[in-house]
Amino acid sequence: MSDLLSLVSELRRPRLLIRAARAGLAEYNRNRDLKRVMRVAEAPAPERALPALLAEEERLEATRQAGDASYSFIRHIEVLIAMMAEARLLPQPGRT
Repeated sequence: MSDLLSLVSELRRPRLLIRAARAGLAEYNRNRDLKRVMRVAEAPAPERALPALLAEEERLEATRQAGDASYSFIRHIEVLIAMMAEARLLPQPGRT
């Protein structure tokens, strides 16, 4: 699990994307938003959601960097918000 946390914390993205995602955290509703972002009927546990979100974010970042016209900055921000929120739900190392 700490591997997932380190992957999220080591993410290097444009400042504007990160700031927008942080601003969106206040309105994040896991039951509503995670299901929509992941396109699933039931929200999975954070341990299962985070790897899928990381893979989707990586795909979006590659699309952004390639300058592909199919890139959606809104989708990218939604995935980043979900990633940040789900990472906060993981058990923190060293805490009991």
